[in-house]
Amino acid sequence: MRSFSNSFGVVLLSHEKRAVWQRPQPTGHEVFFGENEIIVSKTDTKGIIRYANQVFIRISGYSESELISMPHSILRHPDMPHCVFKLLWDTISSGNEIFAYVKNMCKNGNHYWVNAHVTPTWNETGQIVGYHSNRRVPCRSAVAEMEQLYRHLRTVEARHADGKQGMAAASQELTQTLKGVGVEYDEFVFSLER
Repeated sequence: MRSFSNSFGVVLLSHEKRAVWQRPQPTGHEVFFGENEIIVSKTDTKGIIRYANQVFIRISGYSESELISMPHSILRHPDMPHCVFKLLWDTISSGNEIFAYVKNMCKNGNHYWVNAHVTPTWNETGQIVGYHSNRRVPCRSAVAEMEQLYRHLRTVEARHADGKQGMAAASQELTQTLKGVGVEYDEFVFSLER
């Protein structure tokens, strides 16, 4: 059984794996992890999980065997705008790091917010061979701001019948919003932590 995700992290599973895994329905219930805990995962260049630490396993509700070899996007919450994941993938696949606020979904449909730091992993010849993500507890006031921004971006995406057009429109909206306050996405995230 093989599973993989495309460049935007959309879950693409084999027929057999799809029969076993069902995307949960959001419950609206938020779960939390400790201030001193860090959720860690490592993926290959396609976003397939190769390592998950115990905090990640506990919070997500998936077992280690359920996470390993699955696309990281199995955690994607439907409230997350596609344009944010496009920004994330464009950034890390070009060899840069990114800090991002992400709302993830647990196996049971609960959700949790993270302040994610995602970096590429290189081999000895300088090729990107995967990605490493550390997720920390986010600032609660920042979560409230990001929820409002993400809700707006999802509305922009939903105005278009074509998903790519919707993502492009929302990406442009995000760019204009950030330009309006004179910062890049990372700087915006950092400014919310203060």
